[in-house]
Amino acid sequence: MSGYRPDDEYDYLFKLVLIGDSGVGKSNLLSRFTKNEFNLESKSTIGVEFATKSLNIDGKVVKAQIWDTAGQERYRAITSAYYRGAVGALLVYDVTQVSTFGNVGRWLKELREHTDPNIVVMLIGNKSDLRHLVAVSIEDGKAFAEKESVYFMETSALEATNVENAFIEVINQIYKVVSKRAVEAGSDGPASALPSKGETINVKEEASILKRIGCCSN
Repeated sequence: MSGYRPDDEYDYLFKLVLIGDSGVGKSNLLSRFTKNEFNLESKSTIGVEFATKSLNIDGKVVKAQIWDTAGQERYRAITSAYYRGAVGALLVYDVTQVSTFGNVGRWLKELREHTDPNIVVMLIGNKSDLRHLVAVSIEDGKAFAEKESVYFMETSALEATNVENAFIEVINQIYKVVSKRAVEAGSDGPASALPSKGETINVKEEASILKRIGCCSN
């Protein structure tokens, strides 16, 4: 029994939130990462949904609980409550829709009003596969990330480009912050209890192709 770890056992549970305007591809980013699925007929999320995935980092089982928050204005009052307890966020815009990029500042402001100052934030420019329709340049995304001291990456949920890299990098950075605090406190710290099944994968930090802009968390 010494080497056995049930699916619902883990050392850390990290809550992440996906935020951004409706239609930017948040739900497909989540399904691509957790189930390797993409749905062309994806409908708008109503309220909040979540999925989980477990990873092995430095011999520790880390379960990511990822919340997919609705982007429509009429759900904003509901979803704001779900920021509570989040330690990571992926702020998503559509590279083909300038208006969705124009709103990332407002989303980031709301996020920071409801979360810990040390939250790890990744700005995601999604739908990079639609190259002929790109309206927001990668330089604009980098510039915003640098100004706001957050991480940045362009992704394609359709082609599965950088999706896993983006999620894993956020989780890795959260783990670094939490494990550093645990060492300083002389404890591994308690893991939150939310039993659910997740797929275990191995993380190789050196394989990351994150474009780090500025400073996020120390």
